[in-house]
Amino acid sequence: MKTIAPRFRHLLLLLLAVTGALLAGAAPASAHAALTGSDPKQGAVVDQAPTRVTLTFSENVAMSDDSVRVLDPAGKRVDTGKAASLGGTTYGVKLHSGLPDGTFTVAYQVVSADSHPVSGAFTFSIGAPSKTSAALPDQAAGGGAVGALYGIARYLSYAGFVLAIGGAAFILACWPRGAGIRPVQRVVVSGWITLTGATLALLLMRGSYTGSGAVGDIFDLSLLGQVLQTKPGAALVSRLLLLAAAALFIAVLFGAYEKRTDPKEKKDLTFGLAIGGTVVAAGLAATWAMAEHASTGIQAGIAMPVDVLHLLAVAAWLGGLTTLLVALYRAPSIEASAVRRFSRVAFASVAALAATGLYQSWRQVGSWSALTGTRYGQLLLVKVGLVAVLVGIAWVSRKWTGRLSESLSESLSDSLATEGADEAEVLEKGSATEEPAAVPGDEAGTASATGDGDSAGGSASVEGDSSTASASVTSATTTAVDDKRSAQLARQRAALAVAREKRVRDSDPGRSGLRRSVLAEAGVAVVLLAVTTVLTSTEPGRTEEQAAAATAAAGQQSGPISLKLPFDTGGQNGKGTVLLDVDPGRTGRNDMHVYILGPDKKPFDIPEVKVSLTLPAQKIGPLRVEPPHIATGHWSASGVQIPGVGKWTIAVTVRTSDIDQVTVTKNVKIG
Repeated sequence: MKTIAPRFRHLLLLLLAVTGALLAGAAPASAHAALTGSDPKQGAVVDQAPTRVTLTFSENVAMSDDSVRVLDPAGKRVDTGKAASLGGTTYGVKLHSGLPDGTFTVAYQVVSADSHPVSGAFTFSIGAPSKTSAALPDQAAGGGAVGALYGIARYLSYAGFVLAIGGAAFILACWPRGAGIRPVQRVVVSGWITLTGATLALLLMRGSYTGSGAVGDIFDLSLLGQVLQTKPGAALVSRLLLLAAAALFIAVLFGAYEKRTDPKEKKDLTFGLAIGGTVVAAGLAATWAMAEHASTGIQAGIAMPVDVLHLLAVAAWLGGLTTLLVALYRAPSIEASAVRRFSRVAFASVAALAATGLYQSWRQVGSWSALTGTRYGQLLLVKVGLVAVLVGIAWVSRKWTGRLSESLSESLSDSLATEGADEAEVLEKGSATEEPAAVPGDEAGTASATGDGDSAGGSASVEGDSSTASASVTSATTTAVDDKRSAQLARQRAALAVAREKRVRDSDPGRSGLRRSVLAEAGVAVVLLAVTTVLTSTEPGRTEEQAAAATAAAGQQSGPISLKLPFDTGGQNGKGTVLLDVDPGRTGRNDMHVYILGPDKKPFDIPEVKVSLTLPAQKIGPLRVEPPHIATGHWSASGVQIPGVGKWTIAVTVRTSDIDQVTVTKNVKIG
């Protein structure tokens, strides 16, 4: 049984690595509102200059003064800078008069109703297309270092909520004695600390996350003031206030509740804590429901309470599971009845998750095609698969729970049978090793007793004083020896108790089997929580299909672009092939990947790769892209903006030495 703790640590490290990989793949977060129309339309050529530009989204969005920028062919702003709602999900910004002919670029950055930033760009022309030098941001809203940090804080906030709420519920509903167990207390307190710290981090990063994306703006107090006036900001502040109430709840749970011995008083306090804890937990869950997916779209009035119930069920199941795991590994003992009670709680939680999850899936996905054809639907299928695995492992745990009572009784009987013998052995060893020490003054007393009579008679008064002093020294020495012996015996008894508790834990076959299955459940639960976090930052399938339909209606290409371009710079190692991928291959934000392959079809590195995009018909470009090198033979750039439809010329410049380079081109139609 000595290998259990290392295995436990190694599995936790593995799960954290998987979680990190999932979170890394989630940034930047996908937008949850999509541009479904505009006036002028994308790529349109109008005869007269419009007085304003209007944008229509798939859901309500929040705008600031700089949310919509209209740039002339020279890259100068020609809008008034005051975007306004025109009713429904349509927004507009007025333009200055006297606009010249040419190609104009419209760039927008807004916040969707479910709190996620959305950005994009498109072009239209007045009179005839022209060359434009408008510069667009390379980084998409919600991306970069701030976007990654924000995603990590979101995951930690979910994890903290699950631990704090689920751990407290496990104590009150399943194992009241756990309120006095230090490892169990740490689960709840660490959950509260994690949730509080993550909430503060989200509040500070919110302004930069939805705006510039600069790390330096995290501590900008003016941005923080703007955030506090938004719906997500109000939700985060409400969460902090509720966490203050949760701190009081935890203090009572691990203080007055744990010390109560009168059954009636403890029952009354349990009822009060259950009511108060439920109110606080529901309030905390509502801070997510009121600011994210559930607060927008169809049937928001039903979706928000359903979302609250869904989050509470997740916390009761996964948080209780984590607390049970800690109790099985770290607590001296746990009653079989507590495990059986949690089994019933977990079953009820899974039933609630199934019902609420089915409703949320229908609401966010909307169709079978979106379930398999969108990233949200695919992640949802992964989540369903993980839940199915988790339920299967829970069924195994339930079987071990049935065996726990018998094996626990046997282990306790064996422990009680050996307890007296062990303690007697310790006491016997303690007595043998703690013989009374020689008392100072005994030697002098002996000498006095064997001396001659004259000496004895001549020093009678000295003997009296010496006897008194000797008695005092003897008493003090005996007391010190007794104190030392008592302390040593106390340490031996404590060590014996710890060893006995560990023997009971490790020798119980039911407990060993149960904690192995619960550990497996906890491992799957960590991955499940990571997938859920990614899911909440992914554009719902229903919205993605609506955006795709709007794109198709505008005649734009919706598929990715893949090009294969051979090159030869004429120098040594100058031959190879460029593979260029642009995804999704339509106007707006795109991801670009460049691969360099040698004649042997294997990737290899070269000093420099550059890409440029030009739309000759509208005299747009060249728009230059210098993708960063990320791996051998692989360069990648995110947030590459394609501002219009038409026949684009993509040029790739390859440099294989200080003097050898070549540019290869390919024409691609977008739209």
